[in-house]
Order: sequence, then C-alpha cells, then structure tokens
Amino acid sequence: MKVENLIIGAGISGITVAHKIATELNQKVLIIDSKNHIGGNCFDYYNKAGICVHQYGTHIFHTNDKQVWDFLSQFTKWYPYIHKVKALIDGQETPIPFNLTSIRQHFPPATADRLEKKLMEKFGYNVKVPILELRKTNDEDLTFLADFVYEKVFLHYTLKQWGMRPEDLDPSVTGRVPVYVSKDDRYFQDTYQAIPMQGYTKMFEKMLKHPNIKLKLNTKFQDIKNKITYDRLFVTSPIDQFFDYEFSKLPYRSLKFDFVTLDMPYFQSNSVINYPNNYDYTRIGEYKYFLNDQSKKTTISFEYPVPYKEGENEPYYPIIKEENQALYNKYLSKAKTLKNTYFLGRLGDYKYYDMDKAVKRALEVFQGIKDVA
Repeated sequence: MKVENLIIGAGISGITVAHKIATELNQKVLIIDSKNHIGGNCFDYYNKAGICVHQYGTHIFHTNDKQVWDFLSQFTKWYPYIHKVKALIDGQETPIPFNLTSIRQHFPPATADRLEKKLMEKFGYNVKVPILELRKTNDEDLTFLADFVYEKVFLHYTLKQWGMRPEDLDPSVTGRVPVYVSKDDRYFQDTYQAIPMQGYTKMFEKMLKHPNIKLKLNTKFQDIKNKITYDRLFVTSPIDQFFDYEFSKLPYRSLKFDFVTLDMPYFQSNSVINYPNNYDYTRIGEYKYFLNDQSKKTTISFEYPVPYKEGENEPYYPIIKEENQALYNKYLSKAKTLKNTYFLGRLGDYKYYDMDKAVKRALEVFQGIKDVA
C-alpha cells in the first residue's frame, strides 16, 4: 500500500497537520491511531446524563496566539469559559495559583498586609514568582510565605503528580506553579479562553472532514509498517517507541481516572478542586461547569497520577529532567537522519505542550513542508 502522507496519531497535532496538507497541498493523507477514537487525550463525549465528559481529564483551551485561535475557530464556535482552580488547604477552598486573595484568606490581617507590601516592593504587581525562587529570598516574612506555600500547595501535590520532589524536576515544570502577586483568580491569563461549543471531538471531526483524508482507528504503526510506503511520515506517537527503544525507554507519568455520575445537580463549588495534602488523588473535576450542561445529575472524575506502563495506560507527561533530556536528544539526533520524517506533539517532541502550543508546532511543521513543496 502506498500513501502520500502517513500520520501516526489522530490527536490535536496529527489532525492539524492532516487538515493543512489536505486543504493547502491538495494531497492524500492517511491518519492512523491505536485508539478507537480521534482526538487523543483531548477526546470528549456526551454521556447518558447529557454531560460533555473529557475522557482523559479536564482540558481547557487557552492561548495568546491569534493565529492558533483563528485557525481552530474555522471548525467550532466557542463557549467563553474562564478557568479557575481551587485547592483544599487547611480545610479551605483556596484560589490557585496562590495569590493575594489566598494570602488574605489564610493569614491574619496584619501579617497579610506585611506580606503583600513586601511582595509588591520586591517583585511588583501582576507578577508570577516561581515558588522555588521565592524560597531563595533572604527576607524572613517572604521565606515564611514561601515555606507555607511550598508545604501546603506545592510539595505534596508534586510528590503525587510526578513521584518526586520539586527540586528534582526541571524549572520549566516547577515554574508552572507560582505565587501570583495579584488578585486575579484566573488560572490562566491568556487573551482567549474557551471550550469548543459542541466539544473537542466535534471540532476534530470537522477538521478531518475532507475527501483527501482517510482515517484508520485501532491501527498501530508497528502492525502496518512493513505493508505500507509513504512519501512523508509524521510521528506524534512516542519517539522512543518509534525507534524500538534503541537507547532505552523515555520515562513518562500517566493518570488513572475514576468517573462517577451522581444524582445531584452539583458535587463541588468549582470545575476543578485540587487536593495537595488530602487523599491519594490530586484533583476532582466536575464537567458540567465547562459548557454549562443542564442536567439533574453531575459527572465528576477523581484523578490519580500513576507510573506509565506500556500497554496498561497512556503516556501523559514527559518527565523533564536533565538525564531524560539527554536521552531524548539521542533519539532526536537519529530522527534528523530520516528523510521526510517529522516528529511533533507532546510524545514526538518529548515536551510538555499545552493544546495551543501543540497546534502552533503542527502549523510550523506544515509551513516548513509547504515552503519547499
């Protein structure tokens, strides 16, 4: 079997490339996925209670990139949704990232006044300060705040999420959980924040609706690679798996979800509540908040981080550490020797991408191809 373009993985990266090649180069595309559905970890569906459930945990689209926003807006109307996260800290639901509102909530007024003043004098206002950076200050009050946030918000959540201490992770990971010197309770400050009006899966279906695109689910590349030839290959599956783990396996973290539908209008006060110090799960998501689904019932998920085991669960997060990056670089060097073969996406690039960054990367890969086509 011969195809012009073969794409491994029908997630957001592969679907973006497939659409661009089909529409702008007018070439045939075969996109395969080992799963029984499109959308990768962004896949969602409506359950019997009429609630749009994200099968692989809560996904909120947010971006400052107008090119990415405009591209996806061709395939969906958007439901404006501003994401806020709370965490159960000392029995109180507290805004996350920990901010000036959080400080007022947890400390006496005089202490809060002093902390707020010192934070703004040292860092300014509307500034995000990584917790590990805050711990390095010599100021007694700021060190006290840093230790409080580190212990109550960051340490135990990180131990559950990553299976290691924050200090052992790359700063690009730890920097995602700052202290926010602001009263802004939004989890993201991006210009565009929304959920596709009919869900992510419907958006992906529209992106794939083109006569040049053929889709095959329940199909592993390893099972067909000796039966197919192609002019170009796009790999969004794990790069180490593609090379049969020649240099050993890259480590990932995975997740386990326990979904429950309850006979009540709402279970919790917010779409996502984190549990840094209580229970074995890291957070509970409640899905009807995202699209304001009207139902007498509600669906929630308990999210448990677990080690990734091939064949048993999904590789969600690359574990970004110096030694892991060095191992990835070996695979990257080998990948560069392959003609007309492109690696992208969270697994292909071994990089933590938000959805918009994955789309941006896919658009850049396509543009590079288009420029020489």
